[in-house]
Amino acid sequence: MKNTFYNDFDIESIGRGQSRHDKGRTPFEQDRDRIIYSPAFRRLQSKTQVFLSGEFDFYRTRLTHSIEVSQIGRSIVNHLNRSSGELHDGFHIDQDLVESICLAHDIGHPSFGHAGEQVLNELMRDWGGFEGNAQNLRILADLFYRDKATWTGMKPTRAFLDGLLKYKTLFRDSAQKRHHFLYDFQKDILDFVSPDVSFASLFDSEDALNGFKSLECRIMDWADDIAYSVHDLDDAIRAGFISVKKIRNWTDGQGDALDAEEMRFLDDLCGAVMDDSFGAFLARRIGGFIHATTLVRRDNVLAGQTNRYCYDIEVNPVARRLCDLMQRLAVALVFRTPQVHQLEYKGGMILRKVFTVFEDEYVTKGEPSFRLLPEHYHLAILKHDGQGRRRMLCDYLSGMTDGFVIRTYKRLFDPGFGSIIDLI
Repeated sequence: MKNTFYNDFDIESIGRGQSRHDKGRTPFEQDRDRIIYSPAFRRLQSKTQVFLSGEFDFYRTRLTHSIEVSQIGRSIVNHLNRSSGELHDGFHIDQDLVESICLAHDIGHPSFGHAGEQVLNELMRDWGGFEGNAQNLRILADLFYRDKATWTGMKPTRAFLDGLLKYKTLFRDSAQKRHHFLYDFQKDILDFVSPDVSFASLFDSEDALNGFKSLECRIMDWADDIAYSVHDLDDAIRAGFISVKKIRNWTDGQGDALDAEEMRFLDDLCGAVMDDSFGAFLARRIGGFIHATTLVRRDNVLAGQTNRYCYDIEVNPVARRLCDLMQRLAVALVFRTPQVHQLEYKGGMILRKVFTVFEDEYVTKGEPSFRLLPEHYHLAILKHDGQGRRRMLCDYLSGMTDGFVIRTYKRLFDPGFGSIIDLI
């Protein structure tokens, strides 16, 4: 049965026009399958989520996080399709579309987590910045496939691309230029996603513009919030970062800021940690958050063009506050600790030094004295000017895994490390 929730506008692909069914696969299934088999997706297995990749085999990486977000996203869609009176077999949210968006939502994020993202943005601040979500789109639209020294995009569908547009402000229009922006040259993506109406013309503020998202993007965003609020706590408790004493001390420090529901959750969490049942306790929160989601109608200028802007999701306020509480707890007890900050500092220092070496050789000198990059990158970067070369260097470094950045740093700076037969 044809799903009339989506129309030809939704499945049109950037760079190739109308998508077609390919040997029984829908255009959204093609998007998903291409993500799964891509090198950029595989590299997420060695990129930091909470703990440095490779430090412990058991804890989550960007790859396992993305897989978990995709499962939660599919479950939210399944819940909405079943619970909403407006959706049925011939008119429903596509699970494959949401799954592909969730799988790709971190595909452009660099090594060493948010610390790596901040360092690359500082290094690129005078040349268009760096932003993990913008880099997602850069990979999908420009860098997905390589043929020798040439890259092309995966030609994603409009609905898929729009589902990854968490932010719609261009770097030049961003007030702080710290995060939550697109690269200026990605205006063509905005124009493709909404060819008839400029997103920027609809809103007076940056926050309002960035808050205007498709239904599938909203679902991915909520699935992402659920995944890292629950799983960051789970990993932190298993690693010994969070104990009952630390939870109690943090709770006492909140004063009257916590309501009765939040206090009850923290008490229950302490009990679950004490009797070693916190895994099941936290897992139940996922189901609660999924079922706290409802489908609602909305009205805007794009609603007449696509159902993706006719509908939105609402999250029960109690569930939203609980999710926010879990995030605040993880930030306070894990991400703001000296153990994590020291590793973030080290990761940022490594990225900065490696970038500076490449920049000196390929940008400052103009003609490099040494071939420090792989052959295909070396040949490709010479075709560009200074700003283009910096962007390519940023692409190269942001694609590196944690381990590969560290090995590259050692090859450049450690006299006792490296071999002529190393893979670079």
